[in-house]
Amino acid sequence: MSTAISFLVGIVFGIGIIVGGMSNPAKVLAFLDIGGQWDPSLALVMAGAIAVGVAAFRLARGRHSSLLGEPMQIPDKTAIDTRLLLGSALFGVGWGLAGICPGPALILLGSASLKGLIFVIAMLAGMGLFHLFKKSA
Repeated sequence: MSTAISFLVGIVFGIGIIVGGMSNPAKVLAFLDIGGQWDPSLALVMAGAIAVGVAAFRLARGRHSSLLGEPMQIPDKTAIDTRLLLGSALFGVGWGLAGICPGPALILLGSASLKGLIFVIAMLAGMGLFHLFKKSA
């Protein structure tokens, strides 16, 4: 049952990304181009997502299990450290260069987009490098 609900939530998330325009790298790059042909429409999509996320985290606070009975796994680390700042910067640079982040990349991959394929390969390579460096540290 939990797997089916997860699948359904993933489908709804994917549809939301497509309807919101976040799977279109040109639209994302236009949103990031504040000095040129800026397209602020994705700001509304992001504001809506943040509002839903804030509400969900407030509802989840203090709960020990989800509505499906699964244990809650809310991060407890709140410190802003070098790892977080560097990871955020790398994510932002990658998003700004490609106009793609992980969720939309999977949508692009599913639509046989070469740009999506290249992004997913680079993303997996980056994840692999992270695990190599993490083990050696």
